[in-house]
Amino acid sequence: MSDLDVLVVGAGLAGLHTATLLARRGHDVLLVDRRPTLAGAIRTTGIFVRRTLDDFPLPEDCLGPPIRRVVLYPPGLRRPVTLVSGRDEYRVGDMAGLYTAAAHAAADAGVRIALGTRYTGRRADAFALYGPDGPVEVRARFVVGADGARSRVARDLRLDRNRHLLVGAEEVFAVPAGQGPPTFHCVLDPSLAPGYLAWVVNDGRHAHVGVAGYPDRFPGGLRQALHRFAASAPGLPGADRLGQVERRGGPIPVGGLLRRIGCSDGLLVGDAAGAVSPLTAGGLDPCLRLSAHAADVLDEALRTGRREAVRRYDGAALRARFRGRMTLRRGLAQVRTPAVAAAAFTLLRTPIGRAAARGVLFGDRSFPNP
Repeated sequence: MSDLDVLVVGAGLAGLHTATLLARRGHDVLLVDRRPTLAGAIRTTGIFVRRTLDDFPLPEDCLGPPIRRVVLYPPGLRRPVTLVSGRDEYRVGDMAGLYTAAAHAAADAGVRIALGTRYTGRRADAFALYGPDGPVEVRARFVVGADGARSRVARDLRLDRNRHLLVGAEEVFAVPAGQGPPTFHCVLDPSLAPGYLAWVVNDGRHAHVGVAGYPDRFPGGLRQALHRFAASAPGLPGADRLGQVERRGGPIPVGGLLRRIGCSDGLLVGDAAGAVSPLTAGGLDPCLRLSAHAADVLDEALRTGRREAVRRYDGAALRARFRGRMTLRRGLAQVRTPAVAAAAFTLLRTPIGRAAARGVLFGDRSFPNP
């Protein structure tokens, strides 16, 4: 039995960021993750938006070339809409490198990291873990659930849980350099990606080819949809899969930030809290911003001994700022046939439609500051 200030479950960016900020303020933090290495089982495309790149010091050597160009395709890929920003809007991160760098920073701050260690549940006043040497229990003043869209910590703390989920899968491989400007290709075709989209992100170094949608609406299953799309995906001129192809996949919460994400015993961050854009499904900016807020709240509670400080960690108040994006999510979910998707492009090709698309893709809005 070991006593801690904070147990953080899950070593994605949300968990690593929360743990590091708390350790830098002098708190005793244990970070556990079931993966034996942080370079394996990556579940995110790793797209960082401009606001994140401006506000958070990410290692330059772990970021791909800037992307300013987005091409939107209807079913059939004919007459796409091309949008080009005057600013660097996106960069794709080397997530294995970013996780490794963040883990080093966490360890340097004093975080104890236990990989290959599963969180198995709450036992009265302790938390049960199962590591390489078998079961162990730890006592912690607070627990942080950074354990993904289907959070076990959320269940044990009786907090809200994600109910609206997409599932996604993608292939990642190296591409030859010098085949055009870095571009983000998005295909709106509900026969391939029901309720969301298929994508190719080609930054001139690597290509990410993927699809996502509602799991019960894929005609032949997610893997078959990815295989169909990869066979004719745009934005890959002559880009045979060079060397090893990395395959990724996992659930994506799109129900918006959950209302109850904290209680007197702990709180949720990242995907576990639903901190993902309902419309774009982007989660890296929200996970970093919400993690910083979580660290502030827990630091106050630990320093003052007042558990009620966690009440400031209020998902309902933040959720109210997602009304517009939630409305757009519901609209996108209703695009169920290629004919409806093609009709939507009639509006998208107008000046008003293009301006709206630019606002979504190149706007300055990000996860709201608490």
